[in-house]
Parts: sequence; structure tokens; C-alpha cells
Amino acid sequence: MMHYADTSRGRHYSKDPAVVKYAGRYWMYYSIPPHRDGREPDGWAIGIAASDDLKMWERVGEMAAEQAYEANGFCAPGAIVLDGAIHLFYQTYGNGPKDAICHAVSHDGIHFERNRTNPIFSPTGDWNNGRAIDADVIVHEDKLFLYFATRDPLGEIQMQGVATASLDSGFGAGAWTQRCEESILRPTLPWEGQCIEAAAMCKRDGKLLMFYAGAYNNCPQQIGCAISEDGIRFERLFTEPLLPNGEPGSWNSSESGHPFLFEDEDQRTYLFYQGNNDNGKTWYLSFVEIGWEDNGFIPFIKR
Repeated sequence: MMHYADTSRGRHYSKDPAVVKYAGRYWMYYSIPPHRDGREPDGWAIGIAASDDLKMWERVGEMAAEQAYEANGFCAPGAIVLDGAIHLFYQTYGNGPKDAICHAVSHDGIHFERNRTNPIFSPTGDWNNGRAIDADVIVHEDKLFLYFATRDPLGEIQMQGVATASLDSGFGAGAWTQRCEESILRPTLPWEGQCIEAAAMCKRDGKLLMFYAGAYNNCPQQIGCAISEDGIRFERLFTEPLLPNGEPGSWNSSESGHPFLFEDEDQRTYLFYQGNNDNGKTWYLSFVEIGWEDNGFIPFIKR
């Protein structure tokens, strides 16, 4: 089993994976924390690893802060390949309700050009507090659907929203139309606690599936799944987690969280996620392969 952790910050620590295949290699983007000793860089950033087989990963670089809006940190990337380039949608960090989604593009997997209009999106409406984090995107009905997590006006409940942009828009600020006037998925099941975050999108025969993290980190966070015909109205497929945290003593006993769904060129699908067994002192990334039943719409974990 793959267990990857970046050690560039003085501990084994990688969160929030996003994986694409580009130019013949697999690329993984993930969150890395500030240095423990306070030396530069002192904010959250995005690490970059590459692989030839999805199992053995090598750190090949990182995105360091370049702009004022990244000064307090940035993290939680979502990645997609469009028109021969890697598009990264990530969040600012450390700004509370003012955290928002940003966009950058790479043609080599390592160096990213920021969208000149960043940040590109934050939600409106009296149902949320204006924050947008944990972006994931997917092409649906000739648009790019942007899924994000936000919080209620009191900043207590984490929940999901969605916006769309034209595929030829450049994805900058002003290109996005918010498609919901309330949360499209908010925590209601006991295991979800006060949080649904980290939407991980997949398309199956025109329907959209959202793998999501329920509960805040180490509560434990676990992974569920919901389905939608239009990408806006979702129904849960299960009342219990699809991927729970591990048994006591296992590497992910504290949580299995923050998923990302990667479909390879052979149509095999892999659910990447984060886990740890020490309540967040370390974080590792791993994956399981997803199988499909009931006409290809019900996911299960391949063993």
C-alpha cells in the first residue's frame, strides 16, 4: 500500500491530495504545513510529487507564495488537465471567512502561472459566511463545475456549494456563476458531525458522484458518497461511511479523510485520501481502488 508523506517541513506531513496524469507521468499536489522552527516559508504551501506507477512517489518541488493573497498561506489543491495544461484550483489560508479560491496553470507540472484576477471565487448569500475552501472541479454539460466548502454564518457548520464557468472563460474572477442559494450538501448523519468538506468529483454515464469528507479532522473524519443528475442536487448513496477510519493501531486510526477521485487512462478509478494515527501530528497519503456495481453507479472499495 502507498503511504506517502512529504518531510520538507521537518516531519512526515502531507494532506489534501489531488492527482492527474500529464506528459506521461502522474502528478500529485498536496498541502504542506509551516516549518516547525518558524523559518521561511512560514505558511502553508503546496507540495508536488511525481510517479510512474501511482505507488512510488518522489517529491519534485513545491509552489511557494508569490502574491500578497498567498502571504498567510495557501493549500488544498484540486487539479484537472484541460487543453494540454494542468489547472490547479486552490485556497488561500489563514484569513478566516475571507479565504477564497484561486487558480493557476502549468505546462510542466511544477511551475504555475497564477490567474491575474486571483482570488477567483468566494460565495455570496446569507446562508454562508463568505468563505470558500477545498476546491474540486469537473467538466459537465459544457461547463466547469467548481465545488467548494463553506461555513454557515456563525462559522460552525462546514458544507458544500457549487459554481460554474464557461470552458472558454479563463476561469478568472467574474467568470463564475454561483448555482445554489443554500448548501447542496450539509452534515445530517451522526458520523458527519458538523462538517462536510473536500468534494471529490467523478462522472459516470452523465451522472455526477461526489465523494466527500464527513466530520472535522480526527473526529474521526471519514469518507461518504452522494450522487446527482444535474450536479446541484445530491442524494447520499450510503448512511454509513464508504471508507471509514482504520481500526485501533492501524496507520489511519485517527481518520480517513479529504478524498480525491482519480480516473486513469484505462478507466480504473482510485480514491486518494489522507490519514494518520496520532491525531494529526503526522499525515500520510494513500489510495484504494474503487469498483462499481448496480449498473456502474454504486462504488465499493476493491480489496
